[in-house]
Amino acid sequence: MLRLEGLEITQGDFRLAADMTLKHGRKYAVIGPSGAGKSTLLGALCGFVPLAAGRLFCGETEITNADPGARPMTMLFQDNNLFPHLTVLQNVGLGIKPDLRLTSEEKARVEAALVRVGLGDQMTKKPNALSGGQQSRAALARVLVQARPWVLLDEPFAALGPALRNEMLQLVQQLVAETGAGLIMVTHAPEDVRRIADEVIFVGSGRAEAPQPAAALMQNPPPELKAYLG
Repeated sequence: MLRLEGLEITQGDFRLAADMTLKHGRKYAVIGPSGAGKSTLLGALCGFVPLAAGRLFCGETEITNADPGARPMTMLFQDNNLFPHLTVLQNVGLGIKPDLRLTSEEKARVEAALVRVGLGDQMTKKPNALSGGQQSRAALARVLVQARPWVLLDEPFAALGPALRNEMLQLVQQLVAETGAGLIMVTHAPEDVRRIADEVIFVGSGRAEAPQPAAALMQNPPPELKAYLG
């Protein structure tokens, strides 16, 4: 369980507030207008964006000031964050040890993760030799080897075509179901919400609203969400 108590994020004139509890094992979609603070919210949860006020808990443990690597979550960014000079195997291995000094058991975990996402025959290639979809799969494999209780996605599949994006979302669903992880996903696409989310967090007017059931909310959205959906 993640608990956000009186969170405030300020960046110049921008301000975002949030109070909510997120249940482990649930899938949350974060939606709202561009510039509302969706990515900023995920960055704050992971420790990349500082808080101006409030506290963050995972279960009963406060993680407000914990370093990003010490938090029980991993984040997949829009650009997949793959290092071009490293092989696919090495990029995924970074999820276990930044110095890449892997034991034989850890290397086996990396290889198994790559096989799981369909890249078992691409391990020695560099990212620029992969298609966009394959790069996304490699980034997902790195998330998989970290085995954190929470997976955060900041629109990592936005540049993919509809069919490939749907394929990646299905793979994400399978992976979080297998690991039991909670999922928090930023998206601009209402169809993604309907496809994958149990609940929706709407971000707008300087606030991240508490999550609401996705199906009911999308069928009968409040005025601000209705205006955003069009």
